[in-house]
Amino acid sequence: MIDLHYWPTPNGKKVTILLEELGLEYRVVPCHIGRGDQFTEEFLRISPNNRMPAIVDHAPLGGGEPLSVFESGAILMYLAEKTDRFWPSEPHARWDVVQWVVWQMANQGPKLGENGHFKRLGDRQGDQSYAIRRFDDETNRIFGVMNCRLYDHPYLAADEYTIADMAAYPWATGWERQGQDIDEFPHVKRWLEELAKRPAVERAMQVGGDLGQDYSKLSKEETERLMKMLYNQRARTAPGTG
Repeated sequence: MIDLHYWPTPNGKKVTILLEELGLEYRVVPCHIGRGDQFTEEFLRISPNNRMPAIVDHAPLGGGEPLSVFESGAILMYLAEKTDRFWPSEPHARWDVVQWVVWQMANQGPKLGENGHFKRLGDRQGDQSYAIRRFDDETNRIFGVMNCRLYDHPYLAADEYTIADMAAYPWATGWERQGQDIDEFPHVKRWLEELAKRPAVERAMQVGGDLGQDYSKLSKEETERLMKMLYNQRARTAPGTG
């Protein structure tokens, strides 16, 4: 059994896609990021970066005690290696997959995340026009990188469906929220439509659909408390350092 500490964000959905594709038994442990579950001491023991998703595998690769893994890209590689699926063993193909997973973790996810953040923020913290323009341009560039890759490749890596596609897909589905015109990227559009037809992807994207937080029902004080906790975080003090 695998415990999946999860909230239905693109990063969380990367992992549910792979779990559903593999047919592995897993249990969703909601990590309500809107109320700060990711900052609890219990969660930090398995995810020291206080970010979900994270897993605890109670029957880990190699046996032994339960194994915890944090960071969505690391989770994808761990599960693919454990099952010997969706991550080819031939070195050229394997490292083709790795570089696209790392590209997703270092570029697509962070840049699209910042784009969404500043678009939601609007002018509540002053003039955000430069940040919005910068990350909108970078989002457009990233969709262009994918489009050029998919022009002459059926999938992002190794010419087969792999964890690289699973990593990028949940973020790419949000093109409209990101202010992009998918018709500008016809090869990404083709890829999105093809992956959406996979039964495992369809099931995975629905996981946690009943989870959520209606912030309109919170008091002003509670909303301010949550915003202070969730944004503009600074370093935690190491134990024993005062």
